[in-house]
Amino acid sequence: MGIYVWGAGCGASQLISKGLEIGKISAFVDSFPVKSDFLGRPVLRPEELPVADCELLIVTSRHSGDIAGQCSRLGLDRERILFLKNHCRLEDMNASCTTAAEKLLGGELLERLLPRQRVISSPALLSSSALPERELSGDYVRLAALELICRRLEGKVPGAAAELGVYRGDFARCINSLLPGRKLYLFDSFSGFEPGDGAEPALQAAHESAGAEAVLARMPHPDMVRLYPGYFPASLKGLEERFCLVSLDVDFARPTLEGLRWFWPRLNAGGCLLLHDWGNPELPGAAQALEQYEAELGSSIPSIPLPDMKGSLALCK
Repeated sequence: MGIYVWGAGCGASQLISKGLEIGKISAFVDSFPVKSDFLGRPVLRPEELPVADCELLIVTSRHSGDIAGQCSRLGLDRERILFLKNHCRLEDMNASCTTAAEKLLGGELLERLLPRQRVISSPALLSSSALPERELSGDYVRLAALELICRRLEGKVPGAAAELGVYRGDFARCINSLLPGRKLYLFDSFSGFEPGDGAEPALQAAHESAGAEAVLARMPHPDMVRLYPGYFPASLKGLEERFCLVSLDVDFARPTLEGLRWFWPRLNAGGCLLLHDWGNPELPGAAQALEQYEAELGSSIPSIPLPDMKGSLALCK
């Protein structure tokens, strides 16, 4: 009998960083596994989950509704499922699980893991797009802000869009959907963080599972996407472009500073740079990089903090 974790990516790495020992995990579960193992544990497809052996399934993915349905079809009762990202739903999905979870995890760890998000609906334009509903059930404020910013940019600010720090392409997919007529430049190593950036082993392993081809295959308008694999800024390879929208999501200070130095001068007037994790106490590097860059400029950049899950900052040109 054991503990299983649904998700073999960043959510799982965050779970481990909050105190769950890898030795207590029997296996990981992933609907679309990239590798057969993660952190030395096997990665199973949902249909391979040994339901009879599962004392507790910890769901680290934000697609809670979809996963709840799959678990029901597998015969896994809700008393054995703990959802760590329980937001954007009209029910407390953990109401029947807390007793079993506390027994296995302990009250202190369980209290750290339980979600505290509010109930809220999905962004209008993205909800009516071709993107699956399960992909829009995550960070409402971040997606809604992106939708409104893209609406503001259309017909007013020229230039391409870009993202530095793509991971598996969730946010890039939304940018591509909302700005279908703009080129979208995607910069990522697609093989993890650069040595020395400070990524813990679990976070590094999560990002090593991302792949450029898989990201491109998820884009609704792949003909407008330009992939630049490799460590930034060496991956630029002489590129020169102007931008209307840039997303920086590279977690740590050094790559964030490199991104600010390159993208901000190339952002057109009226454009927006979204700095992810600026208000995230677990990843202080983004805020540190901005502070250093503003010191280099000798002035503060006009900006608006966003109350999304990781405290993004919208920098306005």
